[in-house]
Amino acid sequence: MEKIKILGIAGSLRKGSYNRLVLNAARELAPADAEIEIYDISEIPPFNQDLEADPPEVVKDFKNKILSADAILFVTPEFNYSIPGVLKNAIDWASRPYGASAWEGKPAAIMGASMGNIATARAQYDLRKIMVFLDMHPLNKPEIMIGNAHEKFDDKGNLKDDITRQLITRQLEALTKWARHVNQFK
Repeated sequence: MEKIKILGIAGSLRKGSYNRLVLNAARELAPADAEIEIYDISEIPPFNQDLEADPPEVVKDFKNKILSADAILFVTPEFNYSIPGVLKNAIDWASRPYGASAWEGKPAAIMGASMGNIATARAQYDLRKIMVFLDMHPLNKPEIMIGNAHEKFDDKGNLKDDITRQLITRQLEALTKWARHVNQFK
């Protein structure tokens, strides 16, 4: 059986971001029949519709990575009750020009970490709304909202919380199964 290729995207640019640490942990916890490639969105320029017909090379590369992936894993913080601007910018680039969205039909999952108690619930809800328009297929459960993230990693950035590790493992197993299901109809 071929491995499911999951493209992991962190919605934070900060090097020490808890969401980047979660994405690294997810790559480590991926099931044997899946692999996660992490894509760094930090070099994607601000969206400019004047350039969408011939986008910058980094955008072309990003779209190609999405198109070649079997599934997408978003790991995002919550900024001002929503998704970070850099993540929305990357999503917008990959959805353009109209009719040539790289996101269409992609199975996807969402995780998020925050130092607060409710973690990234509002950002995840907003990301789900965006996925509806993009015609993506988000995994509904299990949801991963990691509150009090500062308590769940050791000083080297390793995820030490066993319950969180188990939840991430379960979501990745579900995403792998979901991707196989959705992709059989393409």
